[in-house]
Amino acid sequence: MPFIVLDHVSKTYQSNGATTCVLSDVTQHVQEGEFVCLMGPSGSGKSTLLAILGAMSHPSQGRLLIDGIDVYDLADEARADFRREYLGFVFQQHHLMPYLTAVENVMLPLAVLRSPGGYKRQRAMEALYRVGLADKAARLPGQLSGGEQGRLAIARALVNDPPLLLADEPTGALDTHTGSQIMEVLLELGRQGRTVFIVTHNPESAALADRTIHIRDGRIQPPGAAGPGSADSRPSARLIGAPLS
Repeated sequence: MPFIVLDHVSKTYQSNGATTCVLSDVTQHVQEGEFVCLMGPSGSGKSTLLAILGAMSHPSQGRLLIDGIDVYDLADEARADFRREYLGFVFQQHHLMPYLTAVENVMLPLAVLRSPGGYKRQRAMEALYRVGLADKAARLPGQLSGGEQGRLAIARALVNDPPLLLADEPTGALDTHTGSQIMEVLLELGRQGRTVFIVTHNPESAALADRTIHIRDGRIQPPGAAGPGSADSRPSARLIGAPLS
């Protein structure tokens, strides 16, 4: 069974008596360990689909199954536990706490665990090591470069060791070189077997994925519909990336 199953998912909103359809009959399967990019113009439904995948926005119709679990059939508390155990989130603006050190930022998702502080710090340091920031553990976010802040956000997403990583425009606010560094971190995580699903406007980033899904006006576009030379019509370059040093 696929690791992620979006089964005829639709999302509508009601406002002033009018109905707005944001997603329409989305059906997609993602295999465990697959690296998938979602592309589409502004207002196409990308963020809504990511929110549904993140167990944060109940679809109006359809089902989401992750690892065989019907996510929106769970009670609210069970769904919160599911998010903590299964999902890691990376946001474009990072949402780092400016008054906390790097290691303290990474420890935040562990706050609900009934574990000694030393254990949580060890877990956070392991996550920092995986993204090459162990030597910056005591620094505040403002003392880090843009790329380092991006890697710090990835470390925070990884600290619970979730099988699924969701990233919303992880390179959108970065220059080309720094964005490439962030993509390489994400690609390395994919090579290690983690399932990665990212939203991006960058065709160069999308070209590195195993597969690119295009969405427009809330509907998934057929393969090749984006036209010649689009990200999904080029061979995947994922395997050419060198492992992190």
